Amino acid sequence: MMQQYLALKAEHPDKLLFYRMGDFYELFHEDAVKAARLLDITLTTRGQSAGQPIRMAGVPYHAAEQYLARLVRLGESVAICEQIGDPATSKGPVERKVVKVVTPGTLTDQALLDDKQENRLLALLLHRGRLGLAWLSLASGDCALLDCDVDRLMSEIERLRPAEILLPEESAPPVLASLGIPVRQMPPWQFDADTARRKLCELFGTRDLDGFGVAEDMLAVGAAGALLDYVRLTQGGSLPLLAGLRVERTSQYIELDAATRRNLEITETIRGERAPTLFSVLDHTATSMGARLLQHWLHHPLRDHARILERQQGVTELLACGCEDRVQQVLREIADIERIAGRIALRSARPRDLSSLRDSLAQLPQLAAILPDGPLFVALQSALAVDDALTGLLQAAILPEPSVVLREGGVIASGYSSELDELRAIQSDCGAFLAALEAREREATGIATLRVEYNRVAGFFIEISNANTALVPAHYRRRQTMKNAERYITPELKEFEDKALSAQERALALEKLLFEALLDTLQPQIAALRLAAQAVATADVLASLARHARDYRYVAPEFVDEVVLDIRAGRHPVVEAQIDDFIPNSAQLGTTRKLLLITGPNMGGKSTFMRQTALIVLLAHIGSLVPADHAVIGRVDRIFTRIGASDDLAGGRSTFMVEMSETANILNNASAESLVLMDEVGRGTSTFDGLALAWAIARALIEKNRAYTLFATHYFELTRLAQDYPMVANVHLDAVEHKDRIVFLHAVEEGPASQSYGVAVAQLAGVPREVVRQARRKLVELEQSSVLRDGQSDLFAAAAIEDVLAEPESHPVVEQLQAINPDELTPKMALELIYALHRAL
Repeated sequence: MMQQYLALKAEHPDKLLFYRMGDFYELFHEDAVKAARLLDITLTTRGQSAGQPIRMAGVPYHAAEQYLARLVRLGESVAICEQIGDPATSKGPVERKVVKVVTPGTLTDQALLDDKQENRLLALLLHRGRLGLAWLSLASGDCALLDCDVDRLMSEIERLRPAEILLPEESAPPVLASLGIPVRQMPPWQFDADTARRKLCELFGTRDLDGFGVAEDMLAVGAAGALLDYVRLTQGGSLPLLAGLRVERTSQYIELDAATRRNLEITETIRGERAPTLFSVLDHTATSMGARLLQHWLHHPLRDHARILERQQGVTELLACGCEDRVQQVLREIADIERIAGRIALRSARPRDLSSLRDSLAQLPQLAAILPDGPLFVALQSALAVDDALTGLLQAAILPEPSVVLREGGVIASGYSSELDELRAIQSDCGAFLAALEAREREATGIATLRVEYNRVAGFFIEISNANTALVPAHYRRRQTMKNAERYITPELKEFEDKALSAQERALALEKLLFEALLDTLQPQIAALRLAAQAVATADVLASLARHARDYRYVAPEFVDEVVLDIRAGRHPVVEAQIDDFIPNSAQLGTTRKLLLITGPNMGGKSTFMRQTALIVLLAHIGSLVPADHAVIGRVDRIFTRIGASDDLAGGRSTFMVEMSETANILNNASAESLVLMDEVGRGTSTFDGLALAWAIARALIEKNRAYTLFATHYFELTRLAQDYPMVANVHLDAVEHKDRIVFLHAVEEGPASQSYGVAVAQLAGVPREVVRQARRKLVELEQSSVLRDGQSDLFAAAAIEDVLAEPESHPVVEQLQAINPDELTPKMALELIYALHRAL
């Protein structure tokens, strides 16, 4: 047995081998040690190999899924080895074979997958500054290719969020090591483009790939070849029926780099949490298919205004007819058709997959009936019109509540197979047959105490007491002698015994054959099922967006073919869902107003204002309504963000280096149709270095890139740019300081801010009072010295000095104030003094 195990393990040296032995999957040697540590299971020993005890650990086969799920989450791959031989005829160990390899990127079992996350396997091929990507979701059958520049690697990985990455050996970019995504390296010959092209043509049954839009020199084709080889290896030598082959173009979508996706917190917060994010706020979907499609839309905002307006019209039509809640009520009765179809394609579907599919298909006509009549919904209704014969077949074939697993039986409905019904009848009618036989034999033999019985040891038998053995007929054959009785069997009873004892085994085998035949029958229907699943998911997303737009008073944005961004009373979709009384703000940008230079206090709302503008643009381009009173949006090709402070210790980059790298990406790639968010650029270095960089970066964005830019800064000197460039406008978010408290107004106003309130914010954060007091005194010294040195005040220093100056230089007005005793002044005298001081100043 160990020879057999070691031979199988040699074929999968980098994977844990689950070796089936009876009711357990066993692991041996180093696999056992590793599994015991990862799964917290018992590590034991049994027998010896080369004089050393064989280490061993195992998990019950009926509970294997929960252990597989834990291993996959840890990035491990597992080879599943099953018994394929017959124990009754085997000499030595029963023949075994690795029937499947479970890896993070090739999961299809429902128990191992996250319902709301797409599980993608990604293959990468880098060549001379170009990058070819091919990715596949086995659960849904979606397969796509993309060629792009190599500097888009991280952006594409952030967009696709693969569960596993395939690469040629010795070509792994170092940056992948820090992502926490399992990386498998394969021989370079598996990435050969010519071989891959032949494989793809064979898979899709075509002469060439021109019909899919695949260019002759696409680098991604080679990556697709490696992808297919890996899938064939993990799926036991067979390839699934894919939904098709898509070729993506970078011009299809508004481009969002990795930093932008993180900073906008689309589906994950900066801390790596799932909420609160844009997705978590918008997700009112009733199906897991809809949730996955909503995530896809959010990460793939469209640039084609016609497709955007088609979706937008769908949302507004649902709102107009008020049927979004009814649509979702029906959707809640529909299972994950997309992944069920994927498992049928892989022939790994389980009985309850088919019962769920049957019940879901029965809901599709009702869903189609309540959808509006707009152009988009007409197309969805057509996709929902699955052949009634398919529903009828599943209703006839599958029990209303089948068993969880096929091996337990109880899957195929009565009436579907006469042979199966007969075998089941034998099992259920066994008691009646024995009672009837007992009555006949008593009458025939005259033995009133004769009994016909069954037990596991003796099987079926006729028991006659010793006192009546003389009356036993000649055709009775003795089976067992007891103390006070003899047990016999007759030819009739023997025939029934053979039939009854084998009926259950034969019924289980027949059910398996019928179920496999049913999966064969369903194979031609997979394409129709996938179309229906896509239609269900689209209706779900549109209904979810309509519901959110209704609850939060969203409006339909207007798209124009110009360079303009006009958002009136816009709101942050995530923040307004978390707090009451969100204060809306407007943002107007266009050909004559391209850069808003935003000043104001920390915590005043600058980052919220910037992010809400980007999120409104993003929402508009997925076809959603937006949180604003009015929105006009022109052409947008990319969204960039430079927000927050983070380092990259694994990559050897400091916080400031990360900041400058992201800034460089913006300056090198932003166009006049890009939306750029720059928050506190230059703060990671010395004051003069940072100010000089911020000034130069702002000028470059104005003069060279000419992008829509929101530029937040605490370098108030930059506000002078508005005097030099007509396209620059100063805006600010203000606050009011009263005694020891500060109140943020959160409203965007025209013009520069009056001060930063940094010390006040420090006090609000809990900095000790003495530290705050010393900071105020030091601030006065610094600002006063700046005034004396330059001969003029910094743009905002004078107001701060007048507010907090403790010991000003001698001045007639100050001397007069020092000589006054306020307690001796009448109100009239105080008023006259104010006029006198005013004249003196």
